[in-house]
Amino acid sequence: MILHITPSQVAGKVAVPGSKSHTIRAIAGALLADGKSFVRSPLLSFDTASTLAAAVEMGAKAEKFADRWEITGCGGTPAVPGKVLDMGNSGTGLRMLTAAAALANGKVSFTGDESLCSRGMKPLLDALRKLNVQVTAAPGDHAPLSVQGALQGGKTQVEALCSQYLSALLFAAPCIKNGGLEIEVTKLSEEPYVEITLNWLRKLGVEFTASKDLMHFFIPGNQKMQAFDSVIPADFSTAAFPLGAGIVAGKASGVTIQNLDFADAQGDKAVFKMLESLGAKLQYNPDNSVTVYPGKLSSGELDLGQTPDALPLLAAVAAVNEGSVITLGNAGQARNKETDRIACMTRELRKMGAMIEEKPDAMIITGTRLHGATVDSCKDHRLAMALAVAALAAEGPTEILDAESCAVTYPDFIKDFQNLGADFQTA
Repeated sequence: MILHITPSQVAGKVAVPGSKSHTIRAIAGALLADGKSFVRSPLLSFDTASTLAAAVEMGAKAEKFADRWEITGCGGTPAVPGKVLDMGNSGTGLRMLTAAAALANGKVSFTGDESLCSRGMKPLLDALRKLNVQVTAAPGDHAPLSVQGALQGGKTQVEALCSQYLSALLFAAPCIKNGGLEIEVTKLSEEPYVEITLNWLRKLGVEFTASKDLMHFFIPGNQKMQAFDSVIPADFSTAAFPLGAGIVAGKASGVTIQNLDFADAQGDKAVFKMLESLGAKLQYNPDNSVTVYPGKLSSGELDLGQTPDALPLLAAVAAVNEGSVITLGNAGQARNKETDRIACMTRELRKMGAMIEEKPDAMIITGTRLHGATVDSCKDHRLAMALAVAALAAEGPTEILDAESCAVTYPDFIKDFQNLGADFQTA
């Protein structure tokens, strides 16, 4: 699908969908739990659909309703599927379910699309190998891959520059039958996502101990995860896109983003404060909404060490902010997502006239007036949405290729932005 964008202004109210991180953790927890769990207001997207379908193949029973999923778990012992599990584009789903699959009494195999099969799995697979899991994988420890347990207790290490490797181990550990699991983390980034995982373990009634710096964990084995009834909170990573649009292309009345729980552990809520530190005009309302008003940002440096997913949107906002120099630093992990987001955002924004200096772990962006162009989303949902935000404030029309990728986390992105007044047309 090609998304045609004519520069336009936006205003009004929008309620972004539920968090992908929370929804996939809810699926993993419900799969391993004992009893029926209720997942209310889940994110309905390609990634969550492929993860839920895989969980069903691993022994969960799922009923879907308009406002919730009801998932009956396997009590800590997943079934051995009769086929290879296709995880589509879901890196979170692949990592969470790979560790869970090591609890099964047989070999469980996974694959995914071209992007997923290029993403790293080695730190997680190495950690599982130390715990008696037999692993086969494509060269470089990529998918397609298979694991065969049984996962044993003991001690393992994990390099968690992608926090999902650690989160996957934490979800599987309570269900280990023989002894507890001690996890030593050698490197760690994206700590807020680990906090999300720990909050889910508490919800599931799991006992564990964690060091204050999140570098050492002990989880007793042979625990029964409790079924739960939980509402999935709105996704701050997704909320960043109407936030950015309100700054660069908003009308004076502002864009109001609804249903935001700033008490939640999601790391990307920090994007609101980051943009405020550069002069963004935000109004926090009593009804858990935030209204953002248009305005110029000042120069500055932002540390994306804990929020690498925010890089595409922040790069788009910085690129159209004429007269400023904004550095997106400590962002090396952004190269290891669905795409190399530093390289791809640099290349695609330059097609629109952006002035960007690319560093190994940073982007230094001098804001200027962009022009319309044909740009490639690289089939990355965050790139597609970020480029759309930039296009709203450019001169002349823009075309974004493979814009259907927005549906990975924000299925109603185009419709919601059209309702705000954006001139979006698809072909």
